[in-house]
Amino acid sequence: MSDSDLVKLYSGRILALAADIPHLGRLPAPTGTSRKRSPLCGSTVTVDLVLKDGRVAEFAQDVKACALGQASAAILGGVILGRSPAELEAAREKLRAMLKDNGPVPTAPFEGYEVLIPARAYKNRHASILLALDAACEAASLSA
Repeated sequence: MSDSDLVKLYSGRILALAADIPHLGRLPAPTGTSRKRSPLCGSTVTVDLVLKDGRVAEFAQDVKACALGQASAAILGGVILGRSPAELEAAREKLRAMLKDNGPVPTAPFEGYEVLIPARAYKNRHASILLALDAACEAASLSA
């Protein structure tokens, strides 16, 4: 990876997201918890959530990831409240397709993931980007 590639990948917008992750921490009484780890880079995300009436009512995340994983967690943290498990699953599949198959950006309210389009070319970063949504989907399934 050249220096110019790194500059493109770690844009100011990605770094700003990584610096301001919503809902950091842990919940005292979650109904679902999941910890996901990327074996390639060692990034981890732990998600706690509470589902009420089939929607995410409370959410917290402990993020130990690279800037791309942090940016992804920030995007998720900004839109997860009020979402159903099915919406989270759909967003994860769309994000995976965007990264791996050059698919379109996930639809609203997950369109913020478009900032991560430059990461398509870096397959070794995909797992870290998917961690927060993977953990949220699993926590929601355990909570249902």
